[in-house]
Amino acid sequence: MNQENGQQNNTNIQENSQQTNTNPTQKKRSQNPFRNRNNNSKNNSNENGGYQQNRQNGNKRVNNNRNRPQRYRRINIDSSVPAEMKKAILENERIQQDRMEPWRKINLNGGKVRFTPLGGLGEIGGNMAVLETETTAIVIDVGMSFPDETMHGVDILVPDFSYLHAIKDKIKAVVITHAHEDHIGAIAYLFKELKFPIYATPLALAMIGNKFDEHKLSEDKKYFRYVIKRKIYEIGDMKIEWLHNTHSIVDACSLAIETPAGILMHTADFKIDHTPVDGYTMDLHRWAYYGQKGVLCLFSDSTNSHSPGFTKSEIVVGKTFDELFEKANGRVIMSTFSSNVHRIYQAMERGVRHGRKICVIGRSMERNIETTRKLGYIDIKEEHFIDAHEVNRYKDNEILIVTTGSQGETMAALSRMATDEHRHIKLKPSDTVIISASAIPGNEASVSKLMNLLLKAGVTVRYKEFSDIHVSGHASQEEQKLILRLAQPKFFLPVHGEYNHIAAHAKTAISCGVDERNILLMSDGDQVEITPKYVKKVKTVKSGKRFIDNQSNQEVLSDVVSDRQKLATEGIVNIILQINAQEGKLIDKPVVMSHGLVANKDSQKFAKKISDLIEMHLSASSIEKSANPKVIEDDIKNLVRRYIIKEYKSYPFIIPTVFLV
Repeated sequence: MNQENGQQNNTNIQENSQQTNTNPTQKKRSQNPFRNRNNNSKNNSNENGGYQQNRQNGNKRVNNNRNRPQRYRRINIDSSVPAEMKKAILENERIQQDRMEPWRKINLNGGKVRFTPLGGLGEIGGNMAVLETETTAIVIDVGMSFPDETMHGVDILVPDFSYLHAIKDKIKAVVITHAHEDHIGAIAYLFKELKFPIYATPLALAMIGNKFDEHKLSEDKKYFRYVIKRKIYEIGDMKIEWLHNTHSIVDACSLAIETPAGILMHTADFKIDHTPVDGYTMDLHRWAYYGQKGVLCLFSDSTNSHSPGFTKSEIVVGKTFDELFEKANGRVIMSTFSSNVHRIYQAMERGVRHGRKICVIGRSMERNIETTRKLGYIDIKEEHFIDAHEVNRYKDNEILIVTTGSQGETMAALSRMATDEHRHIKLKPSDTVIISASAIPGNEASVSKLMNLLLKAGVTVRYKEFSDIHVSGHASQEEQKLILRLAQPKFFLPVHGEYNHIAAHAKTAISCGVDERNILLMSDGDQVEITPKYVKKVKTVKSGKRFIDNQSNQEVLSDVVSDRQKLATEGIVNIILQINAQEGKLIDKPVVMSHGLVANKDSQKFAKKISDLIEMHLSASSIEKSANPKVIEDDIKNLVRRYIIKEYKSYPFIIPTVFLV
């Protein structure tokens, strides 16, 4: 590079800096808070879409553009600086700028893709999304989530598959990132309606295979496609590579997806653990490789966006187990998520070291440990395991029980032990119960109830008083920053979490140099179009939840769930009448029964009042001989409803039954 070119480069840098600093449109945008910018917004353009953030400190407005690295920076070099030195400074500046924004290599005339989250946003769990081009669509994960306390008789929630039905001819594959339930828990329900090839690592497919066996879908294992990490798979007009992640389950992966629009990176669930239990760290080399090529858009896990610093390594839990096993004089009962293979392995390895036999209890725990042992992820010999009915043959200090129920699930093994309903395990005061998990949002009450039951049973409970009894499997802010810096994306779409999580993640991205105009905060059902020039919401598709009863593996329709909720909160009133069909008169007094509306001591008084009300109403009106019982029932229902709303301010189910005799 000659001196003239260097001077020209310097001139360009100065001119562009002045343009950036005096852009009135940019100044106006910086005054707007985060907002949803869809294709109907006048603020949308073909160049930028997304969100802009501002913060206010009293009446002072803070412009985040000041904190965002500028593409061109003013370089004020003294005229006394030698030409060769000036040339080196300017060249280094150009290299730095190119290094920090590798996405500028992307061809602006590339195609477009659309990304549609159908689960996992506005919630924790239930992750599912669709990525599609003009000719190809892939489904990324098919997860389940947990119901809240208003969904009576519902065990799990699965995403609504309506949009998948609408584009089924385009869908080439289901792409799985890892084997956690919130990423694979709904796939058997999808396969009862639609079937596509499933690409995933061996452990994920083995666990999906278990689900298929349970749902009598064993023949559908022919759709399995076993993935090798760092190998590129062509699916339609996309090229996909699975990159190794560190997470709270073995074989977790992130995705690098080459599309007609450009390279998209999806972290899936991750943390950056430099000392993982199995020694296999996150494949940051490949992240750096794709970042250098130029990443058009990054989708990143937002679960721990509010947590500063780094998430602790999984290996610290093993050190806590060492301490707890040393303190335990009787049986040790350890409960965690059944899919947390490394956590389970660390507990069992300590059990063997302390001369304890291992008893695994709980259907999902038994199945997952059997699968991971078969695949070689857990290397503990068969001689160390015993069945539940054999526990009493050994001394208490020779037993380790690994069980399900860390979330306080009523039917899980630990809850049945706590309520003295388990067939083989009866809790003793000498027992130590280790709950190596944190409560999933929404499960706090269930976990608290479990804790109370365990303490009433007299056992020693080890939970949150040991800070390292559980560590998260999700990245904290500094790990999120590392991924953002490795990928250096043009566009950023935070995923996996409630709105407050993705909003916090957006702030982190801005601090790492992503233009706030290139960030979009999505909700389930939002369809976002991504091209090399812009990202914007283009429409909303149908999304939502379907309710599943795990006992029957069948769907519970939404109106049934609504009826159950109304019964639970408002009660029910049953009314039985006998009417003479010839004379159109009551044969006897109406029978009135109520539940959940008035106290038992007031039920007779309430029944008499309703009965008298109906008699008075019918005596004042004429019932034709040809009257339809349904017409009479509707009339009675409206009469009683008006009375109850007026007197009790309640809206119970009212079910009148009329017999014409």
